[in-house]
Amino acid sequence: MWWSRIFESTGWTIPLVFILSAAATAAPQTFNTALPVAEGEFVFREQFLYRKASGDSSPADREVEVLGGISVLGYGVTGDFAAFAVLPYLDKELDLTTTGGARITRSTSGFGDPRLSARSPVYRDDAPGRTFRIAPFAGTEMPTGDDDDSDGQGTLPATLQLGSGSWDPFGGVVMTYQTLDYQIDAQASYKINTEANGFEFGDEAQLDASLQYRLRPRELGPGVPGFLYGVLEGNLRYRGKNEIGGIDDPNSCGTTLFLAPGLQYVTKRWIVEAIVQVPIVQDLNGDALEDDLTVRAGFRFNF
Repeated sequence: MWWSRIFESTGWTIPLVFILSAAATAAPQTFNTALPVAEGEFVFREQFLYRKASGDSSPADREVEVLGGISVLGYGVTGDFAAFAVLPYLDKELDLTTTGGARITRSTSGFGDPRLSARSPVYRDDAPGRTFRIAPFAGTEMPTGDDDDSDGQGTLPATLQLGSGSWDPFGGVVMTYQTLDYQIDAQASYKINTEANGFEFGDEAQLDASLQYRLRPRELGPGVPGFLYGVLEGNLRYRGKNEIGGIDDPNSCGTTLFLAPGLQYVTKRWIVEAIVQVPIVQDLNGDALEDDLTVRAGFRFNF
């Protein structure tokens, strides 16, 4: 869920358990995994994204485009405890029609609110060729991004600001089942957004699922440099209404179900990946903007 605020306005024949703790593995692209980060090792991930939202039925006819880069650094404090830091850089643009009929663009760019979190498994079941993990996680989003940016039209709306101005805790649990041929991940999470500057984003609840299936090579053997995985993910996202001055905004948020096909190429130490999130069901409030699509592409490596 670390991206959710951005969108308001992610042949080895050695034993599998060793692979999990010391090498890159296939993993979800729109959320986290329960697999460990090896003790004393780092995982760095950079994900570039493009998101577009439109469908405003009001006279303003708003359209939003977001370009960004999300930097994630994970560290294995122990084999069973990992800490993560996330820092987004965003370029956000809002096109709308004024009450006078003019079409204008309002925009901002810079670093958004960072997140710090930790994850530790509470259940593990390892066997030859497979592993199963359940890991709760918790963290907070910190208000360091600009939350009072302005342009020639005045102060930007809160949904276009780079930061929220508020401390927002989040938590959840993630499950991973991995075999030599495929991996299944599922996550449930909740984020409590608090008030700042007379504005409060609605709380966010999310359910996620991911399947990564090895496409090539079909047979495992020595000397294979990497693996190609097909990925299919689903994301069910609910957001409560935003509040302005303590009053619900009737034209904000709602429920969206995304389906996301993608690809990953996995080597022992690095991964390149891409995925496209397409909304298939949207039940939004009033004139809230509808998601058109979100494209994510990036890389990650262990060191």
